Amino acid sequence: MAENSISSFENLTVWQESQSFAVAVYKVSRSFPKEELFGITSQIRRAVSSISANIAEGFGRTSTKDKLHFYTIAYGSLLETKNFLYLSEKLGYLDTEQLDQLITHSVSCQKLINAFRAGLRQ
Repeated sequence: MAENSISSFENLTVWQESQSFAVAVYKVSRSFPKEELFGITSQIRRAVSSISANIAEGFGRTSTKDKLHFYTIAYGSLLETKNFLYLSEKLGYLDTEQLDQLITHSVSCQKLINAFRAGLRQ
């Protein structure tokens, strides 16, 4: 769905999916060790919440260049989140099944963000 036919960022599938992904990451990170609260838990939560925040901010921008800038930042935050997910699994904070589910969710978000950016470039 093209952005110009939508009146609110809340109606964007890419924003909705990134919010859903953030909720899943927040839920799983509740079980991380308490000593990681100001470490990886904080970092992964900031990164994952930045995805939908930057999509919303980009939606509010008027120029295509500005929009693409914020959607590109959202994509970078998604990759940062994936990095912390892999690290969390290596540290034993996530099991392989949890990691696989979250990575699958992240790939869905990646595809949506990429399609969204490509649509703006046309």
